[in-house]
Amino acid sequence: MNAFLDVLSAICLLLGASMSLAAAIGLLRFPDLMSRMHAATKPQVLGLLLMLTAMGLQLRVWSLVPILLIAWLFQLLTVPVSAHMVGRAGYRTKHRRPELLSVDELDQVVAAVIEDDTKN
Repeated sequence: MNAFLDVLSAICLLLGASMSLAAAIGLLRFPDLMSRMHAATKPQVLGLLLMLTAMGLQLRVWSLVPILLIAWLFQLLTVPVSAHMVGRAGYRTKHRRPELLSVDELDQVVAAVIEDDTKN
C-alpha cells in the first residue's frame, strides 16, 4: 500500500509540476494580457491542487488535510478575482489587442463610463 501511495504522489507531483511549467511557458509565449492571464490562472490552480494532493498522500497525516484544503480553496477563490481585476485594468488602460478578441462586450460599457466622466 505504501508503494502505491508513493507512486500516486509521484504522479501527482509530476502532473502538478507540468501544469505549473505550462503556466510559465504560457506567460512567456502568449501575445497579449488576456491570453497570459488565462495561461497563468487555469493551469496554476490545477497544478497547485495536484501538488497539495501529493503532499497529503506523501505525509499521510489526516490532521494536515484541512490545512491543505483551505490553502487550495483560498487559491481557488482569489485567483479568478485577481485575474478579473487585472483584466479590467488592462482593458481600461488599452493593454489589449482588439484584433484577437472575437466579441468585445465591454467596449460600449467603458465608452459610456468615459463619456459620463467627461460630462461631469
